[in-house]
Amino acid sequence: MARPVDPDSGFRVKIHDNGGHRYASTQPAFTDPVTGRKKYRRLHWGVVDENNKFHPDKNYLLASPEERAKLIFPEDWDLSEVASLTGNRKRGRPVIESQDENRLYGDIWLLEKIADQTGIRDDLMTVFDNDLEKVNAVLTLAYFPMSGKGTYHQLAAWQRIAKTPYLGELSSPYITALTQKITEQDRMALLRLRAKRLSKQELCAVDSTSRSAWGSSLADIHYGKNKDHLPLPQTLEVVVYTLDHHMPVYYRTFAGNTPDSRSLETILNDLEQAGFRDIVLITDRGYESVRNLEMYIDKGQRMIMGAKVGQKLILDKIQAFGNFGAHPDGMEVAPDERFYYKQYDVDYQIEGKRDNVKKSERLEINLYFDPIRRGQEILDIDINVRNQQAALTVIQKDQSPLDDDQTIHRAYNFFKLEYDPVTRVLKNFSLNQKKVDQARRTAGFFANITHGMKLTPIEAHHHYLLRDEQEKYFAMMKGIMGADRQRNSSESGKAGRLFILFVSQIIGSYLSYIRKAKLSDQFHSVSDILNEMRPIRYIEHPNTVAYITPFVGKQVAISEAFDLEIPEGCAPEYVVRKTNKGKRGRPRKNKKVVKEESET
Repeated sequence: MARPVDPDSGFRVKIHDNGGHRYASTQPAFTDPVTGRKKYRRLHWGVVDENNKFHPDKNYLLASPEERAKLIFPEDWDLSEVASLTGNRKRGRPVIESQDENRLYGDIWLLEKIADQTGIRDDLMTVFDNDLEKVNAVLTLAYFPMSGKGTYHQLAAWQRIAKTPYLGELSSPYITALTQKITEQDRMALLRLRAKRLSKQELCAVDSTSRSAWGSSLADIHYGKNKDHLPLPQTLEVVVYTLDHHMPVYYRTFAGNTPDSRSLETILNDLEQAGFRDIVLITDRGYESVRNLEMYIDKGQRMIMGAKVGQKLILDKIQAFGNFGAHPDGMEVAPDERFYYKQYDVDYQIEGKRDNVKKSERLEINLYFDPIRRGQEILDIDINVRNQQAALTVIQKDQSPLDDDQTIHRAYNFFKLEYDPVTRVLKNFSLNQKKVDQARRTAGFFANITHGMKLTPIEAHHHYLLRDEQEKYFAMMKGIMGADRQRNSSESGKAGRLFILFVSQIIGSYLSYIRKAKLSDQFHSVSDILNEMRPIRYIEHPNTVAYITPFVGKQVAISEAFDLEIPEGCAPEYVVRKTNKGKRGRPRKNKKVVKEESET
């Protein structure tokens, strides 16, 4: 009679001796896709010392709570390290088993509080099925660019001097394994949770930046329009940033040679799948095209879009003014903004599905005219024509070969060029008078297009200018976050690295907003705030409750600016404990509070 099959055999943990090491391992079964035969593989979950004490490794630490719960350990093993993990601790008063430590904590404390205020910690707990170990690891990685220095190779050394959410050591192999476990499903889950935190008709700016790369290991690395003006291949990083809550809510990477205008369809589909409904998208002129305008109309998307004055919808309005003096007739003046403006209602309809006609909803063109800007732009046109003509004359005389077509069309945009397609030697050139006349006519004009909203031209202009806040987001990303270069070496880890960068930027953006709104007179940058908080220390001793050093000077002002309650016993105020023992009667309700003097 055959021995009955143990259904739990694949989850029973046993010791695997290999090279003098004792590994805690399981042998789950799987089917070979080629032969169809049943095979077994060995999984190591950690090591077991001579006292049968189990020490978990990255496979156990990165496993989900459900996977850990399935493992069946021998009864005589010491699992104290498993029980001490943050996510496995039982409720009630914690057992104090720490060693003597004296670590920096003030900046981490502030970042932890911001993670709670922005809701990103709660959202990460939902995304990772309440796996507190993984959430703490992600947050520690997110804090490191702001609090630590260098790359992730230095993170483990930083953990020895700073009190971080993750208690274990974040070594390079662990970080690699963690980032490879974060998937597109995790990204979309987080975006859906962030979408639920937005209000109706929230203003959201859409923009992109380039991240230069040294290698070509990623499929998205291509040469394109490098926004840092570097001669390097790149990836294109797109971010949607809420101008009401002052933080990013969406991100995606595109190939480095993708124009902004061609990325919009993917962005809109992503936003729809993630549940971003009833928001107002603000885009610059790079996203403006007939294709995108009709896409907005088809989806009924509210938007404010910067528009090129050379495109037909706008150019027709400008040409209708004819010749004019100081300003075009029929435009109103905005005294505070010091420009002229006019709004046009546009009746635009597209062919929808099944030959249905779909009409635009409140599609309006807002045209602006700045006479001072016009004078400067006309002067620039004359200077460019003169300089281009002089440069082309020298090139023709020296018979020097021209650069590639894209470069010469950009460098000599006011001239028509005739050259040998093989040798690229310039034969002749002439002024493109039509292009010069159009540039002169449109000088001083700028425009935007709105859809789905009733806004005055001044309101539309002010909303559009809020995009400058997103530019500071990119400056932070390439500055304090150290994300000016593409540091992913493999496709498998790219999703995780971008996920962590997104979490870091949510916290950093909110920190930057509060600094600008409440602390700009005391601190010039986010780094200044973190540097001020950093000296606060977290002191631990065995069998003793941990101690946080006092908050003094500007550290108190920072806590108040973020509406944070200073930890008990750390504030300048002190509750007097003097009492008259044995005195009868009801105790005094209001205890005497003394505010200690602090040096600033």
